[in-house]
Amino acid sequence: MKQIFYILSFLFSFGLFAQNQMVFEKANTLYNKGQYAEAIDNYSAILETEKHSADLYFNLANAHYKLNNIAPSIYYYEKALLLNPNDADIKNNIAFARNMTIDAIDVVPDAGFSKLLNTTTNKMSFDVWAKIAVGLVFCFVVLFLVYYFAYSTLNKRIAFIGSITALILVCITLAFAFHKFNLDKKDNPAIVFAQEAKVKAEPNLRSEESFRLHEGTKVQVIGTVDNWKRIELSDGKTGWVLSEDVKLLNNL
Repeated sequence: MKQIFYILSFLFSFGLFAQNQMVFEKANTLYNKGQYAEAIDNYSAILETEKHSADLYFNLANAHYKLNNIAPSIYYYEKALLLNPNDADIKNNIAFARNMTIDAIDVVPDAGFSKLLNTTTNKMSFDVWAKIAVGLVFCFVVLFLVYYFAYSTLNKRIAFIGSITALILVCITLAFAFHKFNLDKKDNPAIVFAQEAKVKAEPNLRSEESFRLHEGTKVQVIGTVDNWKRIELSDGKTGWVLSEDVKLLNNL
């Protein structure tokens, strides 16, 4: 019975993939003809099947960019970058899209040890740091066994120093792994979709207005209360906006 279920699941997945590929090619044809709205409809139809890819988001962003839809174009370029962070074309196009935004927000850079720590941590993903730590644990065990069973004093000394070094590196890589995990956990970016969003000092409509943001601006969501999101800008400013005014990037 299970084999039949797996076969049916495979056939369904294959059929869905083939159908999505046809829709994707149709959308690309419409895009090349300058029918950007129709292309968007077809790209969006693929997203509704919960199939996601950097190419899909990139093409969808391009179509929105052609129609001067600032927020959606930046949003989908950002989504594409999440899946393919090193793609030069995505980086180039999102730079053009960002030039259409109104808000000019300074970036407060990290300094000193914090900058060095975050830069080093972000060079690899949490999974990579964790795999390196596991590999170093294996090295530690092997070297410790060599130390334990070796007869030569020189071999014992080399194995001992190597095992201690591996153990120290395990601790360091684990620290980087957990730091990366915490950085990723705190990273909750969103794009402002409202043409003009009023940022309040408190999460209610009667609160004093702190400042305003416009569509396409990228923010960090650092809290939620009812239908309000607490946001933080790259320059350190914080405030509350209606949840409907922003769209989270980490949600597929």
